[in-house]
Amino acid sequence: MVDVKEPKKKDVAIALGYDTDKMGTPQVMATGKGYIAGKIIEIAREYNIPVEKDPILAEALSQLDLGQEIPPELYKVVAEILVFIMETDRSQKRHP
Repeated sequence: MVDVKEPKKKDVAIALGYDTDKMGTPQVMATGKGYIAGKIIEIAREYNIPVEKDPILAEALSQLDLGQEIPPELYKVVAEILVFIMETDRSQKRHP
C-alpha cells in the first residue's frame, strides 16, 4: 500500500497599502508564496505592521498584479480587516 499525501500548500502573503494623498482603494504592494511569504511577514512584524491570517483572502489577492487596486468584490472583507487593525492599534496606544 502506498500512502499518498496531498502536497502541503505554500503559505501566501500579501501586503496592502494605499496612497494617503489620493485616498484611493487599497492596492497590492507585495505578494509572495513560500519563502517569500515568510519574509514579507517577517518584515511586517519587524516594523510592527499588523498581520492578519486569512488564507482565502490571501489567495484571492495573490491573483492581482503589484500596484493593482483591490476589486470591488473584496472591498467589504478588506474594509473589515482594516477597521479591526485600526481599532486594535488605538486600543494598544491607550493601554501600552
